[in-house]
Amino acid sequence: MYSEVLHFIRSVFHEPEEFIPLHAPYFGGNEKKYLADTIDSTFVSSVGAYVNRFEEMMCAITGARYAIATTNGTIALHLALVVAGVKPGEEVITQPLTFVATANAISHANGIPVFVDVDRDTMGMSPEALRAFLEAHAEMSGGFAVNKHTGRRIAACVPMHTFGFPCRIEKIAAICTQWNIPLVEDAAESLGSYSNGRHTGTFGLAGVFSFNGNKTVTCGGGGALVTNDPGLAERAKHLSTTAKVPHAYEFVHDEVGYNYRMPNLNAALACAQLEQLPEILANKRDLAAQYGRYFSGSGNFTFVSELPGTNANYWLNTIVLENAAVRDELLQVSNAAKVMTRPIWQLMNKLPMYSQCMRGPLENALWLEERVVNIPSSYRPHASVALPSNAGTAENTN
Repeated sequence: MYSEVLHFIRSVFHEPEEFIPLHAPYFGGNEKKYLADTIDSTFVSSVGAYVNRFEEMMCAITGARYAIATTNGTIALHLALVVAGVKPGEEVITQPLTFVATANAISHANGIPVFVDVDRDTMGMSPEALRAFLEAHAEMSGGFAVNKHTGRRIAACVPMHTFGFPCRIEKIAAICTQWNIPLVEDAAESLGSYSNGRHTGTFGLAGVFSFNGNKTVTCGGGGALVTNDPGLAERAKHLSTTAKVPHAYEFVHDEVGYNYRMPNLNAALACAQLEQLPEILANKRDLAAQYGRYFSGSGNFTFVSELPGTNANYWLNTIVLENAAVRDELLQVSNAAKVMTRPIWQLMNKLPMYSQCMRGPLENALWLEERVVNIPSSYRPHASVALPSNAGTAENTN
């Protein structure tokens, strides 16, 4: 059974023997040209033309009014939570099935993570689980949602679009509005993903993206905060530049800030990558379509596909197996055969630093933790794929 799967994966990557990574970066555009231009300009740190251009490109791609470039996605999420008003000791609702950076960013903002369940089909936060938790444990006090058991304000809600699959973000946003809870989207993995024609990361007060080396497009390290709120954008940019008051030569800082701005070198690489985003997304959708057709005839594997009305970037292609034993066997066999696969993350509430955090029932998260495997998802240079006419724009839908 596994040998057939591995043979198919090798066939779609045109790699009969050598190692196939899970997700390798692809540099097929102006990366070297823009890097050389940055070096020649001598503006290699956090001030430079490419930083501004990157922010403009992120606005054009996501449809957000403002974008703030940061050094990585975790920092972008920390910054978003700070400007969203999270205060020390306040609670932030998120999902347990996520990369550790989501929970860590909440801790960096001195917030306390609270975990609610996910949906099996999106692997992202379940609006029904969120609603049930709030109805059972929260009450309105002074215009804010307060955990009636701990007495703490619920200062934010952070759903994550797992592997680039949009969660039911419209329903989550409606619940957050009802309870006056700021919505901050962890869209780190979902650049190029849409829900009903609207880009992920733009449904709440702010959204954040990652440009780590394994993401759909990369600049080695990098992140972005997007928002439609001018005041929030101004404060985020101010805090990200050590809270320095603009002046030609004086050094005046009016509050504790952060050195969070993306260097111009990284931004140059990011701009070159974003120019290729439509091509990369089309290439990855073609790979996902091939996987979908192959696994549709198998009773042992379920291929995760985007929901109707959504457009996933298929950052990491995902299969769901029968149980943990089958998952572990596939992981062992595939990696021994030099085809890289990996399981989904261990649930956050199982990690020692978050084991005491409050949580609702986590049935779906536990079920997925035992069954999910990611399979090779890199851009394939040999593939010839036609681009949709509106690829890469904020209006792109499927």
